Amino acid sequence: MSGVNPQGCQVFSFKAPSPEELDHDYLWRCTKALPERGRIGIFNRSYYEEVLVARVHPEILERQQLPKEAKGGNVWKRRYKEINNFEEYLVSNGIIVLKFFLNVSKKEQKRRFLERLTKAEKHWKFSLTDAKERGHWADYMEAYERMLEATSTVHAPWHVVPADHKWFTRAAVADIIVRKLRSLDLRHPEIDDAQREELRKAKAMLEAED
Repeated sequence: MSGVNPQGCQVFSFKAPSPEELDHDYLWRCTKALPERGRIGIFNRSYYEEVLVARVHPEILERQQLPKEAKGGNVWKRRYKEINNFEEYLVSNGIIVLKFFLNVSKKEQKRRFLERLTKAEKHWKFSLTDAKERGHWADYMEAYERMLEATSTVHAPWHVVPADHKWFTRAAVADIIVRKLRSLDLRHPEIDDAQREELRKAKAMLEAED
C-alpha cells in the first residue's frame, strides 16, 4: 500500500489485548478501528485471533472475563456465526471487506526465523514466542482450516494466497485490491455551476493582484 496517499489509508496492528480491551467484547477493539467513509483501513491481525490463538490456547478465554454461558458449549461455532453476522452488517452498510490469509509453509517459516536470528539487521523481527508457537503447528493448521471453512462467505470471502515467495504474494494481493478498486468506478468529485462560478471569481481576484 506504499503507493496510496497516506491521508486516505490507515493501519491498525492488534497485539495481545490490553486490560481496557479485555473489559469489552472481543469485537470491540476492531469495531472502533473501522475506517471512516472514503478511507482504506488495514488490519494487521484482527478478531480472527479469537478463533485461532484462543482456540489453540483455551486458557486465553479465562482472561476475557466471560460469563460461564459464553464459554460453554461450542464457543467457536458461536463465534464464527457472530463474525459472519458482523461482516454482513459491515457490507450492508457500504464497507468492503477483503480478507487475506497469507499461507506460509512450515519449511519457509523456519527459514525466515533462522534468517532473523542470523542477520543482525533482522534481530528485531524475531520473538521467542514465535519459535515456541511452532510446536503447535498442527493445532494451528486445524484451527485455520475450520476458520476458513466457516467464515468464507459470499459477502466476505477469504483469499488464500501462497506466501512462500514474497514477490508473488504482493503481486497477488495487489491484483485483488486493484480489481476491487476499479470495480467501484471511483471519480473525482464534480462541482455544480454555483461552485464553478465561485472558482472563476477566485481566479479573477488572484489574477487582478498582478
